[in-house]
Amino acid sequence: MDHELLRAAADLLLEMRRTQRIERDLPPGLRPHSLDDAYAVQDLVVDGLLPVDAGRIGYKVACASVIAQEALQIDGPLFGQLLSNTSSPSGVSLPADRFVHRVVEAEFGFRVGTDVTSGPHTAESIRAHIDAVVPAIEIVDYRFESWAVGALPVAADNAIHGWWVHGEPVTDWTRVDLRSAGVEVSRNGRTVTNGSGAAVLGHPLTVMAWLADELAGRGRQLRAGDLVTTGVTTDVFEAVAGDTVEARFEGLGPVELSLQ
Repeated sequence: MDHELLRAAADLLLEMRRTQRIERDLPPGLRPHSLDDAYAVQDLVVDGLLPVDAGRIGYKVACASVIAQEALQIDGPLFGQLLSNTSSPSGVSLPADRFVHRVVEAEFGFRVGTDVTSGPHTAESIRAHIDAVVPAIEIVDYRFESWAVGALPVAADNAIHGWWVHGEPVTDWTRVDLRSAGVEVSRNGRTVTNGSGAAVLGHPLTVMAWLADELAGRGRQLRAGDLVTTGVTTDVFEAVAGDTVEARFEGLGPVELSLQ
């Protein structure tokens, strides 16, 4: 796709976000032809989402679990970008009508401690670059009739990222077996779903290794201070106004948000 078409696709996605207009898909002429196109559109979308006092703070990985891949009809992970103006600490209250959908995803987050050098990486090799684990909830929001619209529109729309809520960073995280660590999600005090770190490519650190290699292959790099959220660990559900949602991560702590 030439730059004019990339720009037009980004403008349409931004307009859909602004007006909460729902479409079946991107028009054929504006649908990305490849992941390269999709990530080029994503960069333009992110530029349009950032006010002057905000910035990129890291990455989100989408479709790292079988649950997410089956729901979106995608056979592998994608990445999006985390933004300072759509991230909040635990306990935040968000307006429900800011989103078209409020799909709750409990995810292991990470804070990168040192710049990640070239790979290929594994769960073990990436471990040395991790400064902290961060309990997190991502709200996934989308403006297509179905979120099973395919990998390319999803990647272009910043991996349908809505908001990221993070708990307290845990720096002594190596005491926790992240693969088997349980995750319990409750809504209004009642448990809704359970999972573990094994749901995301077998181990959250495997997701980090995938992201490091994927970024390197696209001329990017995980850098010290970057925050990364690694994909949903449980079944998902859609929250509504009046809900308080909490995710509890075994050995790491809770993260909570409410919708008004």
